[in-house]
Amino acid sequence: MTAILFVCLGNICRSPLAEGILRQRIEAAGLGGSVTVDSAGTASWHIGKAPDPRSVAVAARNGIDLSRLRARQVSDADYTRFNLILAMDSDNLADLQARAPTGCRAEIRRFLPHDVPDPYYGGPNGFDAVFRMLDQGCHDLIARETAKL
Repeated sequence: MTAILFVCLGNICRSPLAEGILRQRIEAAGLGGSVTVDSAGTASWHIGKAPDPRSVAVAARNGIDLSRLRARQVSDADYTRFNLILAMDSDNLADLQARAPTGCRAEIRRFLPHDVPDPYYGGPNGFDAVFRMLDQGCHDLIARETAKL
């Protein structure tokens, strides 16, 4: 089974949105039994909080429900629980790599070849743009993962 963890800074904007998108794509591809998905943040500011209302709104406009998701911080256990840990930007990637415990078996890399901008301080258009980036990235990720099965 492939286990994928999306990571951004606070786990309220980019990573829960990516989690929701990938979950939907996995179900649509009939891969629900072979891929698990979660999200977390490198910072602890929002632990236990729901995703940002703007992430919830853009997800809902695209048929994705994020209402059950709650923010959490990356833990040491994540480095063994997940095969693939995907950072939204180079800063979070550096944090993840610095925290990786000895013997970490997870592949840790940036989700896209470029940083996914944090839309937190912007308006709804930023969330729409991030949704499109994440959606395309999830489409590409599913194609790569199904090729491995």
